[in-house]
Amino acid sequence: MLAPPPEGIRILVVDDEEPARQRLTDLLRQDSEVNTVLEAADGQEAVRMIHSEKPDLVFLDVQMPELSGIAVIEKVGVKSMPLTIFVTAYDQHAVRAFESNALDYLLKPFGDERLEATMARAKARLGELKLREFGDGILQLLSRQGSAPRYLDRLAIKSAGTIRFVRTADVDWVEGAGVYVNLHVAGKELLYRASLSELAENLDPAQFVRVHRSAIVNVDSIVRLESLSHGEFAVVLKDGAQSRVSRTYRAALEKRLGQSL
Repeated sequence: MLAPPPEGIRILVVDDEEPARQRLTDLLRQDSEVNTVLEAADGQEAVRMIHSEKPDLVFLDVQMPELSGIAVIEKVGVKSMPLTIFVTAYDQHAVRAFESNALDYLLKPFGDERLEATMARAKARLGELKLREFGDGILQLLSRQGSAPRYLDRLAIKSAGTIRFVRTADVDWVEGAGVYVNLHVAGKELLYRASLSELAENLDPAQFVRVHRSAIVNVDSIVRLESLSHGEFAVVLKDGAQSRVSRTYRAALEKRLGQSL
């Protein structure tokens, strides 16, 4: 059998008759796997507590004045209801209970063995739901990872019949050179056969930011910014090179740095 929630089961008992409600809550509190037993004396209070307390399981009296057990489910909404066990003194209500997606029903007066069997069924269903939630969470995580964009971590530099690989993290900045770009790496220039816009789409935006229509810089290579006229800045890099930050791309740099310039 699958285990119930590890933090214990939260149960809401809904019954307008105080003695019946008290007997059921006393029995439930004897269960070591039950963490909390809450009480509601009418349907309106039940609706409020289902929304606010988020119980795992509800024991719901069918016959209540003003708002019956069936009406409680209709008001909360079947999809929003926790697992529900109807409690009724009238056997004819059992069929309607199951039509309302109840997990089980207790026919008053019920014995301890009947309650134990009902709880065993509820615990199994809660375990299934928790396992399903866990599985859905894993699938969502894998889906997000699978759909996450993949950025280049190495660039293949072709020259004189050889291919040299350069780690993108070692590139200080990228300068547009017509249909190609120049990679500035440790004070050296390397020609890379791709346009600046094409390369920009394949570089990790957490590491690289475009500061000008003809320049992309590695954020880790920025030493300082020097103010120029008309709200523009010059980026000074660790290799001593400078690149102007145009007003068009200033917002992108501020966003990446997380602060205004």
